[in-house]
Amino acid sequence: MNSPSHDREAPLQESAWYQQSFGVDYLQLYQHRSPQEAADTIRWLINELKISPPANVLDLACGSGRHCTSLTETGFSAFGLDISLPLLVEGKKSGSYIEHRSVRGDMRQLPYKANCFDVILSLFTSFGYFSSETEDQQVLNEVGRVLTSGGQYVLDFLNAPLVESTLVPQDESKIRGKRVYIRRWIDRSPKRVEKRIYIHEKEDVIRQYRESVRLYTDKELRTMMNEAGLTVSSVFGNYDGSLYSKDSPRLILIGVKDA
Repeated sequence: MNSPSHDREAPLQESAWYQQSFGVDYLQLYQHRSPQEAADTIRWLINELKISPPANVLDLACGSGRHCTSLTETGFSAFGLDISLPLLVEGKKSGSYIEHRSVRGDMRQLPYKANCFDVILSLFTSFGYFSSETEDQQVLNEVGRVLTSGGQYVLDFLNAPLVESTLVPQDESKIRGKRVYIRRWIDRSPKRVEKRIYIHEKEDVIRQYRESVRLYTDKELRTMMNEAGLTVSSVFGNYDGSLYSKDSPRLILIGVKDA
């Protein structure tokens, strides 16, 4: 097996919403995503995937490193890649990363050699960000390239039917004394769920962010994974192992790289 070392430079591509939205404010907005939640997720995945240390695991779009930390503490060789420098820096400040194993890069062009990871994780809806389906397919193609033969890929995605039926158009909250106003809607063409986040101090908007994810269905994701050389072996509706349905909280697909 090849070691997960750098094979080439991965240029960061055009400035887009995902290059702006994942910073310190993001950590505050999603502060309910705790280290304990990450540890519970990893524990379930280890059991479901039937993997053991010291397997090489890549957390794709790793953020500040919650899952990398849990994997490392469990004895795995954990690697992280994210496009957000602020999140990577935050992870290193908090001790979440082994420094040389956290990489800033673009998931459409992974800076790793072929056949070097036993498991790749895409957690908490870290897929469907790009402006075209071709670019999203490129991500899966890269996953297939760097996975070992028989390696496993976990795609934890939003459940599109549930999002469409339960979308809350707007809400307000307060985070650290600042008013946060969020608008949500579905853009029917090109079928994306859109979110705008406005952070106010008194009456002035001081920061605003966009989030935008393509609403792929279970069938569409299966087809895309197949095109990348991955055969879907299991589909779940949540991290309790429940079967997937249109009312499930999540859509979790586990794919195996073809031999």
